[in-house]
Formats: sequence, C-alpha cells, structure tokens
Amino acid sequence: MNTLSVAFKPIILVLLCSIVAFVACQKSDDTVSPTTTTTGTSSSTATVVGSGVPDVYKKIYGATEIYVEGTNIVIKTKGRPDHKSPYYKGTAWESTLYEAYNGTNTKFSVNPNTISEVNMTFKMPLNPVVDATHAETPLGAIGVSLNGVAFFNQYAAQRAVLTNEINGFDQYEGHPQQQGQYHYHVEPTYLTKLKGKEALLGFLLDGFPVYGPLENGKTITNTDLDKYHGHTAPTADYPNSIYHYHITAEDPYLNGSGFYGKSGTVTQ
Repeated sequence: MNTLSVAFKPIILVLLCSIVAFVACQKSDDTVSPTTTTTGTSSSTATVVGSGVPDVYKKIYGATEIYVEGTNIVIKTKGRPDHKSPYYKGTAWESTLYEAYNGTNTKFSVNPNTISEVNMTFKMPLNPVVDATHAETPLGAIGVSLNGVAFFNQYAAQRAVLTNEINGFDQYEGHPQQQGQYHYHVEPTYLTKLKGKEALLGFLLDGFPVYGPLENGKTITNTDLDKYHGHTAPTADYPNSIYHYHITAEDPYLNGSGFYGKSGTVTQ
C-alpha cells in the first residue's frame, strides 16, 4: 500500500465527517426554525413559520403553523387560550390553568362547558380586497386572535343578542361553546393588557386586521367607524394605511353588517 495514501486517510475521514455535519445543520428553505413564545401563564405551542410570511402575521404567537399558500395566508391553531380561566376546571390543563372567576361582573355565572383543543385552519387573503356584497359573518369563528383563539361575531346561538350570554364570559371576556371551542365576542382583555389597547389583536377571515379600542390615544366608538365596524387609516403595522376593524365597548363590539372584504375560510 502507498505510504502517502495511508498518511492521508485520517485527514480524508475528518473532512468527510465535517461535510456530513455541515449538511445536517442546514435549514430547510421552506420554514424557519420553530420557536416557543412564553407569555402570561403558559408557554404557547412552537410555531412553524414558512418562508415568505410577512412579519405582521408572525405576531400570531398562538399558531402552530403559518405559511403562504398561493394568494392566501394559512394559520393553524389549536384554539385554546394561554391564559387562566374557570372553564379549565375538569380538563387536562386544570392544574396549571384553572382559576376561579375573579372579574368584575357581579352577574357572572359559569356555563356548563369546558375548554377543549380544536384544530382550526384559517385561510385568508394575503392581500385583502373590498367585497361589494359584504357577506354576512357566520356564527362560529370569523377570525383569529394573536393567541390562536377564535373571534366570534356579536351574536349568541340563533343570532340572539349577547345580553344574557355575556354573563358567562370569564375574567378575560371569553368562554367555550358546547363543543369546548373557546372564543371571544368582545374585547379580549388578556391580549389588550399584554399588548396594549392600540395593538394589533388578530385578523378576520377577509384578511383585514383587528385593532384594540384605542387609536392615537383616543377611545374608538361606533361613531368613528363604518357599518362594518372599521375604517381606513395608518397603523403601526401598516403605516401607509389599511382598512382595519376596531374593538369597541358597544355592540357589535368587533364586526357589524358583514365582512368588509372578500372572506376566506376556516375549517376544523
């Protein structure tokens, strides 16, 4: 055997091992590495974010996956709040997330439902556009909040007003329906305390963003908004202006007479 060949064998082996290690450490072009965001009382699920996802959607820390699909942004969540609630009693998360009601509603009465995980896939226009028909918002999920919890419209079952149902909202103004899907009809106070009352809170199915009850230090009321409960103005995330919805203290709270834009879909 050639003496020179024998001498070079260890060097060749070291080089091969280095190449293998380098390749193994490379990241896929399709996603960035998952991250876990810890907020409030619990750690949210790691979010896998696909390439090309605009930064504004990365604020949805409660998603399990966010990616671009054609002209849509796809957001997958498990729909479970990361804050405490009396509706965690009797669930797998009771030991860390159950908390008796400690809000200010003296008429509060816990409803018979408990929180469950619900796999939801929101598919919304990446570049939302106005819809001439302004489709009516359905009962059930009409959008997604930053912590992955669904937004519902201003109605209870059978499109009844929320007058009675509101007394079942927990200290963070949400509650679960019969299948255990937790949701917000009104201001998600956990998020507005965490992020601020002027902050982005999520998106409706038409792709237009939802903001809190303040804008430039002013409390927004229904008179500041159109019939769909929004207006066009600059925001911190969209300095060149965009149509956006606002949470208000008055009915319809989040959305009025239909979606402003062409609606996407939600499946579960």
